[in-house]
Amino acid sequence: MTTVTTRTPTSTPSVGTAHTRVEGRDKVTGAARYAGEVPFADLAHGWLVLSTVARGRIREIDTAPVLELPGVLAVLDHRNAPRVETDYAGLMGSKPDLTCAVFQHDRVPHMGWPVALVVAETSEQAREAAEALVVHYEQEPHDIDFTGEHPDAYPLDGHMPAVAEKGDLDAELAASAVALDAEYTTPEEHHNPMEPHAATVRWDGGRLEVVDSNQGATWVVGELASLFSLDPASVHVRSEHVGGGFGSKGVRAHQVAAVMAATVLQRPVRVVLTRRQMFSLAGYRSPTVQRVRLGADADGRLRALEHRSVSLTSTVHEFVEPSAGVARVMYDADAHHTANRVVRLDVPTPTWMRAPGEAPGSFALEAALDELAEQCGIDPIELRLRNEPDKGPVSGLPFAGRNLPACFREGARRFGWADRDPRPGLRRDGRWLLGTGTAAASFHAGAMPSTAAVTAHPDGTFTVRIAAADIGTGARTALTLVAADALHVPPERVRVRIGDSDFGPAMIAGGSMGTRSWAWAVTAAADELRDRLGLGTGIPPEGITVRSDTTAAIGALAPAERHSFGAQFAEVAVDVTTGEVRVRRMLGIFAAGRIVNPLTARGQFTGGMIWGISMALHEEAIRDRASGGHVGADLAGYHVATHADVPDIEADWIDDSDPRDPVGIKGIGEIGVVGAAAAIANAVWHATGVRHRSLPIRPDRVVQAGVPSA
Repeated sequence: MTTVTTRTPTSTPSVGTAHTRVEGRDKVTGAARYAGEVPFADLAHGWLVLSTVARGRIREIDTAPVLELPGVLAVLDHRNAPRVETDYAGLMGSKPDLTCAVFQHDRVPHMGWPVALVVAETSEQAREAAEALVVHYEQEPHDIDFTGEHPDAYPLDGHMPAVAEKGDLDAELAASAVALDAEYTTPEEHHNPMEPHAATVRWDGGRLEVVDSNQGATWVVGELASLFSLDPASVHVRSEHVGGGFGSKGVRAHQVAAVMAATVLQRPVRVVLTRRQMFSLAGYRSPTVQRVRLGADADGRLRALEHRSVSLTSTVHEFVEPSAGVARVMYDADAHHTANRVVRLDVPTPTWMRAPGEAPGSFALEAALDELAEQCGIDPIELRLRNEPDKGPVSGLPFAGRNLPACFREGARRFGWADRDPRPGLRRDGRWLLGTGTAAASFHAGAMPSTAAVTAHPDGTFTVRIAAADIGTGARTALTLVAADALHVPPERVRVRIGDSDFGPAMIAGGSMGTRSWAWAVTAAADELRDRLGLGTGIPPEGITVRSDTTAAIGALAPAERHSFGAQFAEVAVDVTTGEVRVRRMLGIFAAGRIVNPLTARGQFTGGMIWGISMALHEEAIRDRASGGHVGADLAGYHVATHADVPDIEADWIDDSDPRDPVGIKGIGEIGVVGAAAAIANAVWHATGVRHRSLPIRPDRVVQAGVPSA
């Protein structure tokens, strides 16, 4: 037994100090390997064949000619693919997404549905054979028309109840001095991360080995084990580096198809989605139609608040975009009614997309608040401050910190809000009309049970193992800093290993809960290990390992409304001739708990705000009514903000400590996009005097709505 290496506590905490990414050099030099790059011996390649009709059934698949092509090993379809189990509870107890249950029947529920997988020796051979495969269909009439008044819309619970009501809405509206009734719409939007979805699967000694790009190895293990009726211990998932996720990288058709092919061929099989396939198979944000009705007294205090949202879902799986949920946190009223409804159409299934519900919901709610402020003759910030709730408007629970007013005060000071003339359409810069706008932001700050292991090595270094996922957020670096502080050592003495299901169950990278959940588990293990080392325990050559499980600790948390908050500010310029809208500057001030790494945190905030620019001005996926498919399913036809669109953009934060919180960390990956589009839309109104209630605010819409003449 060796003696314990002396550990001198660091004088400067690592958490709260800017650190470059620990894997940064590997990523910029190409040493970091992503899911589609990890080498495997005897690797075969699969290529998905997608349906060319929007609804119907498969009548015949001509596989014989394709099987004779060079290198082709197999063609899997509904006639010969392994069967999967679909009667189980998926993530967080929800029904499994049957979008993953491919090749189980001859039905085609939407354009782009997987109908076959061609497997060949090379990717090129697989693609050529897939493009040569002829599939015959019995086509049926399809319905992709989405409207807010669709007669078949129905309420659907998601991660929140579909409907929440209190008070007499009609009575409070009738008694209000000022009332607003407006409809807001957002289009279909896609997250499409830079790294395409990819998975490589092989069987190794009776164990299923999966290397893929995901947002949580624990999640993928659970779904694959349930689908294929396997012992979860016999499924091993690795995902070391992920080039973006934003909610799209859970369990998808390509992973399931790869497992099927590897099972049939008994050799490793890799399936990578093309950019065009991702528009059908990676999920997206549903379009929304939202109706907001507000009633207020003469002082702008809300008496009535109604927020109703309709989104679409597929005929395969129910998914709701809970846009009305944001109102349940932000503002109170004597009568408070919110509802989320869905319409089932012949389209792919939507999924989680960065700030699900909050992003489109905040556009409608915060634009409506701005309209109400105009009607009341009250400054938009002052109106929001007058409607600050002292407890959860629907839940009645206390807020575990609600520093939104402080965000607005600091943001207004730095943005120069006091100098703003509230009258619209007055400021000019040549042919440009100038305007400023603001909006509030919030996002849930939750935590889910996780496990972690920390090992002390005889040389004085430490290894942390946790099945976390770094989807580009800098989680690996953040956990290094958290562990270093918990162990009282410099970050250089800590190595964090993530993305491996063998490290034990852990929360996914989603819902802005990853870092908070993982840091809790890492800190718990590190604290116990430090206590053991403090007792003078010798370290054997293999080291000493302590494992934590935060299930009990999280379950013991007192019920409360836990959220990050923020205030968004934007200045825009609108061309009076072309209708072009340019964002000139943005500022976001956030109350988001303890900031672990200011360097990467600022990138997360500004990244979300830039996404808000895209949402406000650019993003819009269009479906062709005749075919049911996308028009321009690529990054040339689907517009996003580029460098030329990004203005002077700044994000900062205020102190947001909570002494009752054992971790103090809140998620920041999503709140940056919340409210950003509303702030820009409100600024466009201030510039032109014209309200735009439909996103994106395209030049043609601006011209059609009219702007003051030059």
